[in-house]
Amino acid sequence: MSTGSVSGRRADTRRNHEVILAAAAASLTRTGEVSFNAIAKQAGVGVGTVYRHFPTPASLILAVYEREVDHIVEAVPALLAEQPPEVAFRMWITDHLAHYMMTKRGLAEALRRISATAEESGSLPASAFDRMRCALSDLLRANVDAGNVRADTEVETVIRCLFGLFHLDPQGDWKAEVAKLTDVVWRGIREN
Repeated sequence: MSTGSVSGRRADTRRNHEVILAAAAASLTRTGEVSFNAIAKQAGVGVGTVYRHFPTPASLILAVYEREVDHIVEAVPALLAEQPPEVAFRMWITDHLAHYMMTKRGLAEALRRISATAEESGSLPASAFDRMRCALSDLLRANVDAGNVRADTEVETVIRCLFGLFHLDPQGDWKAEVAKLTDVVWRGIREN
């Protein structure tokens, strides 16, 4: 009997955790700010529940960031299973990486603020970068295997090229600009 109640509590805890993260992500996207009271209200939980899951604003911001990176990284296997490798590469950049960068500017600003002051921020951004690097490496490897991309293509070089995404205007026609940038990168790495 106790087992059922514990698993019910765990399910409720997981649900609360997820709705808090979703509410925090929405708040950070809209305003770049974290208000535990506003997040609790939007999530439909008490403010104490938010504090139990995330004792500091920095811990909440970092958890949102990790969740968003998970979504970007987890898209790669599905894209490779459903699309030819070149299409998967282009879709990942446009529909996942660039979309994230254009819609999550508030989260980026919040991360910058805490990275200068919070000890908690030390390892997550590096591990998130490593996970994204591995996702891009998987896309490149699939394209090398398909004969689309040169075998000597280095993932770090492609990442440097993609840093141009940071300079896009989220209020402008960023999808067209991403397509142009992706075309330039593709022409540079493709097998001739």
